Amino acid sequence: MNSIITVLKEQFQSFYLIRRLSLYQFKSDNRNNYLGIWWELINPMIQIAVYSFVFGAGFRQGKPISEHISYFEWLLAGISVWFFINQSILLGSKSIYTRIRMVSKMSFPMSVIPTFVIITKFYQHLMVLAAVIIILQCTGAYVTIQVLQLPYFMLSTIALMVSLSLITSTLATIVRDVQMIIQSIMRILFYLTPILWPLDMFEHHKWIQTIVMLNPLNYLIEGYRSSLLGYPSWFSIDRYGYTLYFWAMVLILFVLGAWIHTKFRDRFVDFL
Repeated sequence: MNSIITVLKEQFQSFYLIRRLSLYQFKSDNRNNYLGIWWELINPMIQIAVYSFVFGAGFRQGKPISEHISYFEWLLAGISVWFFINQSILLGSKSIYTRIRMVSKMSFPMSVIPTFVIITKFYQHLMVLAAVIIILQCTGAYVTIQVLQLPYFMLSTIALMVSLSLITSTLATIVRDVQMIIQSIMRILFYLTPILWPLDMFEHHKWIQTIVMLNPLNYLIEGYRSSLLGYPSWFSIDRYGYTLYFWAMVLILFVLGAWIHTKFRDRFVDFL
């Protein structure tokens, strides 16, 4: 219980520090490039174009997801949050051991490091999301009242990423191989999560759908699709059981992450 209070207190008390560090990191990441922060938008758009061509025009042969939603629109809405999730987990897991030499010499709350790295990628996510919304308006998938869900799913994503990164950043600092394992898992999850393929393709195999829905990332992806495409309507409310399951997972991961982090952080320097 003390570990939970400690981590929560550090997060809230360091809010201004997190915001300042994340803005600085966001600007510095691309300052040596001619296009600067525009690369944060260009790279995802190139990947979306490739996936849409290969899986939409290729494997699905242009078949729409439903009567009113094309595969491109469906892919665009779901993959927009995946870019944020993927980068948050990969960079969050190595956030502590890549900065430990610097922060060990000053009074700095260690639990804040994964958080400011995640918020840095959130700024990129906002750029991608703005571009996605503009593209959807051009394709005819107009914004509906369901877009009011979007801030909720943004906060939900950040909550899950912070909780998970407390665990992965600690383990990766202790054992560097953890970072390589996480990279492999994320590559696998990209294809096992309904980002490129719809879950209803397994409508005759309910057990597969159940296993996929145990992945909390699926909740976020479907929530974004509900917010941006208006279908399924009011996802967090209509699927209230799934919402409760998601937040139970976040709570479990945060409790576990806070405990592991506070247990080992005084010895992080010893693992360098």
